Amino acid sequence: MREHLLDAALAAFAAEGIRATSLKAIAARAGVTPALVHYYFGSKQALQDAVVEERFMQVALGLRTLLGAPDQPPRELIASFVAGVHALVERFPWLPVIWVREILTEGGALREMLLSRVAPMVPRALAERFARAQAQGAINPRLDPRLLVVSLVGLTLFPLAAEGIWRRVFPDAGLDHALLRQHTLALLDAGLENRDART
Repeated sequence: MREHLLDAALAAFAAEGIRATSLKAIAARAGVTPALVHYYFGSKQALQDAVVEERFMQVALGLRTLLGAPDQPPRELIASFVAGVHALVERFPWLPVIWVREILTEGGALREMLLSRVAPMVPRALAERFARAQAQGAINPRLDPRLLVVSLVGLTLFPLAAEGIWRRVFPDAGLDHALLRQHTLALLDAGLENRDART
């Protein structure tokens, strides 16, 4: 039941936003009484904290495993990250919506959690790996390793969050996630190329 309530809370948070969602709404989505939600979690804040620890941090740990070995070539690292994000979204379909609503948007309920707990674990670690690769001549010297992380996240999570839009804009184009991954990797691969190193 506790897992069911966490799933119902996530679905409600994705649909309505964390701050706009009440325990009553979560109970209704779960098909239980508000008293039962209160029994398991005590308060909405405690439920939100449980969602963060048992759902969002699980995703963050999944992202961290995508970093691979410290000496992994940057192209392999990026390919692993892109494929891994797609796999995580297939497993956790709420991720892109929550990312936009609660992290990307100013005032989002999970922004501080990302900055304090996830940023050191994934984005900063990625930037350090890219900086080392760039120093070794493996990445275009005109790129900023920190902004490369921003681009990488933007080219993976944003198209997945906006999927409902671009599928309507291009309804019969045969677009699917495999093609999206291929397109993303082609864009990033072209940008990574260090032409100076080839001459």
